[in-house]
Amino acid sequence: MTDLARTTTTTLLLDGLFDPQNQAVWESFDARYRPIILAFAQRLGLSPHDAADIAQESLARFVQAYRDGKYDRSRGRLRSWIISIVRYRVADLRRANAARPMRGESALGDPPSDDEMFALWEREHRAAMIREALRALRETSRFGETTIRAFEQFVLEQRPAADVAGELSLTAHDVYMAKNRIAERLREILTRLEAAYDD
Repeated sequence: MTDLARTTTTTLLLDGLFDPQNQAVWESFDARYRPIILAFAQRLGLSPHDAADIAQESLARFVQAYRDGKYDRSRGRLRSWIISIVRYRVADLRRANAARPMRGESALGDPPSDDEMFALWEREHRAAMIREALRALRETSRFGETTIRAFEQFVLEQRPAADVAGELSLTAHDVYMAKNRIAERLREILTRLEAAYDD
């Protein structure tokens, strides 16, 4: 993800989307939301291929509707609007699949409730922010890759410290130190990202 995507507020990105020639803003908006939409769509039961199609169509429809003035911030948060766009695209896909003769059960079951949809979105949004924070950490910090991998395996993958230490040729103490040092820096990066991503 570009620095523009990491540091620009959602409001500034949205303002920039009114200019069809502003490719950098579109790329930044896309980089911010496509991974969340992809993961969200797959959590709804779509294949990776269908999720990619849904993400592309949802983002294109979002930008067109936004440029047509259909988003009103006073009526709700941006993520709610994006979720509703994705939900309609998924419903369209469900209807199209239901119209075709298929063997066996469809991978797409009943759609989740609104609360479940928002909970899924929030989980994927948080996971995307953690991935982006780790990318930023790798690019901007002096932490070695082994230290970062120790943190990822111990904290994110929840592997035992002894296993992580053995695999990375560290001591268990090194793994705990990596956890503490990386967690502190990651919190700082996440705080900045959350301020930029707030919609």
